[in-house]
Amino acid sequence: MQSNVIQQRVPVYSDPGHWVHVSDSPRHVRVFFGGDAVADSKRVKLLREAEVLPAYYFPREDVRTDLFVPSRFKTECPVKGEASYFSIRVGGKVAGDAAWSYLAPLPDAAALKDHFAFDWPKVDKWMEEDEEILKHARDPFKRVDALPSRHHVRVVVDGVTVADSRRPHLLFETNYPVRYYLPQDDVRMDLLVTSATQSRCPYKGLASYWSVKLGERTFEDLVWGYMEPIPECPKIKGLLCFWHERGADIFVDGEMIPPPKTKWARALKK
Repeated sequence: MQSNVIQQRVPVYSDPGHWVHVSDSPRHVRVFFGGDAVADSKRVKLLREAEVLPAYYFPREDVRTDLFVPSRFKTECPVKGEASYFSIRVGGKVAGDAAWSYLAPLPDAAALKDHFAFDWPKVDKWMEEDEEILKHARDPFKRVDALPSRHHVRVVVDGVTVADSRRPHLLFETNYPVRYYLPQDDVRMDLLVTSATQSRCPYKGLASYWSVKLGERTFEDLVWGYMEPIPECPKIKGLLCFWHERGADIFVDGEMIPPPKTKWARALKK
């Protein structure tokens, strides 16, 4: 008898050292769809995996599984195991195969048992604490540094110099090549045509795009820029933080949070 299950094999990774790491996240994360919070948890797991974007996994108790409809679709990962999928239905709005769970995960992903993940673009909005996050979960081990430089940067397209600058900002992003961001005054803006394309980055924000038009030739979406990047670090200006591990008791929503174990806790003994 033929099975009705639709199964997709996730490609086997060529790297035998492929790693998976699951950790407890201290962030309050919510997922919204159709006006409802379909997941709301202060106990999420953060999955980090080689060559895969980081992802949040929510404990079953913090997920509106009453809004789930089991799907025939399944995937099988050689590292994590078989994933069962669910569609989300809120009123008349449906997101097909928008959530999944590893019902019997393999040993490397055992911490994901009884947890659910969501397909980012199939839901309406994600929130970390009270800030919306874009594209995917942030990796706490990733850095993005933009540094002013005296390098002379020139950009040539099809033999034409479209940018020439001695005041670029070099953007260093973990696991990505260096990117050179140039002032608009040093770019041939008369050769650029505004594009409708946009992209989102959880570390930088919403990017706008331009095409380069040289005579009859157009190079689509060749240029991008963040006109209103997220102001990540300036948000803590003027705020105070207490050394939790040096004797300050901290309560969150009425619950006393155990102090973390760090190298700075030793100072408490002096």
